Amino acid sequence: MAETSISESETATKSQLIYRCKKCRRIVASEDIIVPHERGKGESCFKWSKRDRESWDNKKQPADCTSIFVEPMKWMQPVQEGQVEEKLVCMGCKARLGYFNWAGMQCSCGAWINPAFQLQKSKLDECFM
Repeated sequence: MAETSISESETATKSQLIYRCKKCRRIVASEDIIVPHERGKGESCFKWSKRDRESWDNKKQPADCTSIFVEPMKWMQPVQEGQVEEKLVCMGCKARLGYFNWAGMQCSCGAWINPAFQLQKSKLDECFM
């Protein structure tokens, strides 16, 4: 019986990863709305003009994703207004956090995400709540 109460308290205290705007610290996303994707093949998936000139041999390991992709949320005003593609800005400080496109877009790892609601990791702070 004591084992059951321990497992219940452990799940109750388990923290969740949230993402905040770096500029004003407003919560913009949480881990439960992140859209997972399989890692692409890196720069070999991009047009030749968008590839790094030093990695022509394609033996370089693909870089980590520089963005997270999420489901559409209420704070995304252009999405609510019916836009097809637009910048995503923080509702608090109007800082640019990312971009969305209903037709999809390519992640920095090379994977194609459709539809895409992209938030740049460099504009966000990760913290546990």
